[in-house]
Amino acid sequence: MSFLIVGVDGGGTKTKVIVADEQGQELATATGGGSAARPGETTQAAEVIAATVAEALASCERTGEVPRVLCAGLAGAGREPERQAVREALVRLEVADHIIIEPDATVALEDAFGDGPGILLVSGTGSSCFGRSPTGQFNRCGGWGLNIGDEGSGAWIGRRTLSIVAAAADGREPDTALLPAVLAALELESSDGLVFWAAHADPATLAKLAGTVVTVAATGDLRANSLLALAAEELVTHVRALARQLFNDERAAIPVALAGGLMERGSFLRKLVETRLKSAVPGAVVRAEPVVPVRGAVRMALAAAKARR
Repeated sequence: MSFLIVGVDGGGTKTKVIVADEQGQELATATGGGSAARPGETTQAAEVIAATVAEALASCERTGEVPRVLCAGLAGAGREPERQAVREALVRLEVADHIIIEPDATVALEDAFGDGPGILLVSGTGSSCFGRSPTGQFNRCGGWGLNIGDEGSGAWIGRRTLSIVAAAADGREPDTALLPAVLAALELESSDGLVFWAAHADPATLAKLAGTVVTVAATGDLRANSLLALAAEELVTHVRALARQLFNDERAAIPVALAGGLMERGSFLRKLVETRLKSAVPGAVVRAEPVVPVRGAVRMALAAAKARR
């Protein structure tokens, strides 16, 4: 008997969905808004997931059919209360017969390494690092959220950018092209508007400033370049910490995968990270292929569906 499965990759900015058949073959995809499992926002996350799944089902003319298994890898789902809250909300919405909620790292690791060892560094709206040792031990590093950490992420870069441009406006820092570029990006006439804008900016909104920083850095602006160099250093520190914990020595051969919006192949920040890894984690063997977390979620959903036969 044929059945459908669904894989979901939910981040702070967008949600990706794949509907697949009983062989794991892709039938349809859809993209929706952010569905990170943040405290107090789990119902909204579930509603975004349900709406995006419904869109994907409609695009392959399977509206009304309830998938056998949905596996969702969500940012913020490393915490049990949020993970359980999203799952319960999706059960109420009857999105699938069986629902699995995993941290986003779990589905990304599945796509990058399967059951094998390796370290996955993620930098998008937030940042985090996850790894599995040759003996199967799992550990994580970072991912503490913007109020505490998320170093090297888009939101972290955005927040620090605001501090830099405010200081430049005061004359506490040298002139930088970041100031006019940020004002233009935010459609502000002067730096006086930064306080109001920042007071209403969520992490996803802050993260959009990272693109402005990259654009300015490409022109040779020293302050923009130094900020991105610091972001790369922070991200590499995460990898080095897990290399020592899981592989005992950062000089050992360590498979490393890079994921997230700021780690796309050829991106400015990814190049900085790859260069720094060569000296900070000499054993790192960086995977060239892109990591597609939603693809890992599909594989996990398929395995669960077969186990439930």
